[in-house]
Amino acid sequence: RIGLIGALEDLKSAAAAAQARVTVAFDASQRTQQANTGLPASDIGKGIGSQIALARHESPNRGNQLLGTAKALGTEMPHTLTALSTGSISEWRAGILVQETACLSLEDRQALDREIAADTGTLTGYGNDRVRNEARRIAYRLDPHSIVKRARKAENERHVSCRPAPDTMSYLTALLPAKAGVAAYAALTRHADTLRSAGDPRGKGQIMADTLTERLTGTTTGYTGINLKLIMTDRTLLQGDSEPAELTGYGIIPAQTARDLLRRDGNDNVKVWLRRLYTAPDTGQLLAMDSRSRFLPDGLRDLITIRDDTCRTPYCGAPIRHADHIIPWRTSHDTSETNTQGLCERCNQDREAPGWSAQPRPGPRHTTEITTPTGHTYTSTAPPLPGTHLTNAPTETAPAAKAPTGTAPTGTAPTETQAAETTPAVGKDSLVPPNVKKNKTAACGYTRTRIVARIKDERRDGGSRGTGKPGRLSAMLPRVHAAAVEGPRGRADRPSLRAG
Repeated sequence: RIGLIGALEDLKSAAAAAQARVTVAFDASQRTQQANTGLPASDIGKGIGSQIALARHESPNRGNQLLGTAKALGTEMPHTLTALSTGSISEWRAGILVQETACLSLEDRQALDREIAADTGTLTGYGNDRVRNEARRIAYRLDPHSIVKRARKAENERHVSCRPAPDTMSYLTALLPAKAGVAAYAALTRHADTLRSAGDPRGKGQIMADTLTERLTGTTTGYTGINLKLIMTDRTLLQGDSEPAELTGYGIIPAQTARDLLRRDGNDNVKVWLRRLYTAPDTGQLLAMDSRSRFLPDGLRDLITIRDDTCRTPYCGAPIRHADHIIPWRTSHDTSETNTQGLCERCNQDREAPGWSAQPRPGPRHTTEITTPTGHTYTSTAPPLPGTHLTNAPTETAPAAKAPTGTAPTGTAPTETQAAETTPAVGKDSLVPPNVKKNKTAACGYTRTRIVARIKDERRDGGSRGTGKPGRLSAMLPRVHAAAVEGPRGRADRPSLRAG
């Protein structure tokens, strides 16, 4: 079996080399086709990387990287491509060689390729770091000035990123010049050592992380002058249900963690607003949303962002930067939830290249079909909101009671005069009154409701935007509590979750 595992690994490398050769040929044919259509020279090549990404089930950014690597191997580094074909190196290590030689001239790059990979056995046994260090050593010997110039250019690429980590944690990463990174780390270390020597019980790493948060946001809560968007079911908010919630920009978090975020930890500067989402009970398709918002007047864009979560291009997963028409407005004149989707900046720009098109399609939730210039089609379906079960098993739902006389028709949000006015006491140590926890068929009695909670620390901006008092959670929950203790009712006469 070990021999078979090794043979399959060699086969993977050979397949990667074959993919590189086909990729180079595809790029050339697409560029020729684009040039023949009269496309400006500056736009030739646009969208090719995205087509490769879709074919390889990768993000558009990764698709462009794979295209660049394939072109370097196929046209400038034939010895490295041969080593990949024979299984001497993996696709990842071939990419390292391409990356480390990107700043060299064609002649120097080919010289490095001959030196490091002319003998297909030279790289056998080399790990990732050894391949990288050997390439850097040869590159610096061939052209030291380009290496120094590359280091100076790298300072322009400094940035900060945030990505999810396990157990509701996150990685906040800063790419900085070496001197800035070392100075920042030394300052955090020195501050942590000072507090530790003064008797602070926290660990050194904990103090450094807490100090970083406090210095960046100005508060220990971690959010100030910004708002966090939290999506959950009504059962999770009001009944202590275990259905996970979704924190926009992060992903799925446990139900209890979501409720802990809404408790505000005794910080009166943190304000909480609630909005309702209405979804189909069987598929989770987002149908409607309370239209009033204190932060974003563009309700449709907010709905699209909540529905799509990340860029709708298959395998992309980048944050949404543009909410754009699926069928261009110039031909459809339709600006609606059905004809709108969230895209990252790169994907939205790629769709402007000739040959790209998209159409809404029937599906369990909002679905689009993407057609590339080669005629290949890919389907994108909006992710399920929290509380949606993707199995075919029937989902237990509470029956919608007939709306009492004088109320709005079922399916419409209640008016302010129809909101319940009962205000029972709410326990300060719990979001959910004890009697609601015991009755798991209550809590508005409508399984098609999702709650969007906005959490904001207004310590810096001195108050909420717009008019009216901020809708604090303590002011909202009594009305929600009234709906819970009175039992299941229809959507029409359900109390408003918006603070008056």
